[in-house]
Amino acid sequence: MASRMASASVLSLALFSTLVQPSFAGGLDRGGYNIDQLFDASQFSIQSGVIYIMPQRKLKDAKDTNPADGSGSNGFGAGSTTADDTENFAIPYGGIKGGYGDVDCLLDYSEPFGAHTNPGANWVGAQNNIETEIKTRNYAATCSYKFDVGPGQLRVIGGTFYQEVEGFKERYVVNPALLGGTGTGIGRLDLEDQGWGWRAGVAYEIPEYALRASLVYNSRVKYDNLTGTVDLTQVTGAVAPYNTAPYGTVTNVFGAAEAPDSLELKLQSGIAPDWLAFGSVKWTNWSVLQSIALCPTSTRSIKCTPGGATELTSLDLLYRDGWTVTGGVGHKFNDQWSGAVSLTWDRGTSHGYGAQTDSWTVGVGAAYSPTENIEWRFAGALGILTSGSSGAITQNGITYGDDVSYSFGNDLIAAVSTSIKVKF
Repeated sequence: MASRMASASVLSLALFSTLVQPSFAGGLDRGGYNIDQLFDASQFSIQSGVIYIMPQRKLKDAKDTNPADGSGSNGFGAGSTTADDTENFAIPYGGIKGGYGDVDCLLDYSEPFGAHTNPGANWVGAQNNIETEIKTRNYAATCSYKFDVGPGQLRVIGGTFYQEVEGFKERYVVNPALLGGTGTGIGRLDLEDQGWGWRAGVAYEIPEYALRASLVYNSRVKYDNLTGTVDLTQVTGAVAPYNTAPYGTVTNVFGAAEAPDSLELKLQSGIAPDWLAFGSVKWTNWSVLQSIALCPTSTRSIKCTPGGATELTSLDLLYRDGWTVTGGVGHKFNDQWSGAVSLTWDRGTSHGYGAQTDSWTVGVGAAYSPTENIEWRFAGALGILTSGSSGAITQNGITYGDDVSYSFGNDLIAAVSTSIKVKF
């Protein structure tokens, strides 16, 4: 019995273990959905934190496929063949958990998906991308009911969430040299929408062994009313005879997209007095995001499809499904200090177009509890974004990436995080 109680003392590491996992996965993943606070053993807890991610993806050997379409700093192929592609970003989190008897509920705010690339206007691929940013805000309510099954407890989990998305993209639309100084040649796309999702899952726990296994499914979020504008006011009428696009104007556009569904299995168990092993496997259905067609709102009576007659522009992602696998160990040193280390592999979602290749990340963190009601966590992670290249690919009879090609080497990614939790 004594050894069981010693193993149970690593329970405080159960929630802490996720802190050392990185939040820079494939697709638009910025940590996805996390409901680990729901399993907090205290009756009530309040937690807030932030993770700061520093990816260092650098593009090189860039080649403009068609130098006449507005690449580089002044068109006609001018510009750098290298670019710093990624921007640093922060991921905030806040949650309130309450329990009554066998029922636990969690209200939380997160930003599960997003992206920010900013190679700038002075590289030869500026007609593909100058800057792109996508943000999400997620407001969720999740509850569970637990009951005795064998030596432990089975938990049934369910919840819903409301999600907002917004973003923009800037790129050269035409060669700015053709405008004679009357405009920059840069077009801007702005989009926004909101939608609902749900989650369901089960978990089995044996607290005296610090054992827990959970399987949680998060549904897709349908952005059926994706709306925004295409701003071509910097592409002046001087070039209008060469194209039927609404140059010199702002056009309202519409489209549709989906945030992906996901399925995650998490496992943890005490393996020795004050030691915990943990791991997870997550599948994310990023392949639902291919080419997002955007059409003028004046053409709503016609279906908006990639390559369709009414398509004005598109947001081309062309992702494949993502897989994330994590394993690690944690140790409780004393009543105040705990530590953990993890290793994560994430399968890149790009496959010939884009710069999202496989990544490997090591995370290390610590938790400090000055009192039984307060826990402060801090962690760091360092990893490698593996090498690859991007160029033209053909999908469903449409060619993408034929404006620029480039390669990239093995690049570093770093992250730091901190959070504080009050429980009573």
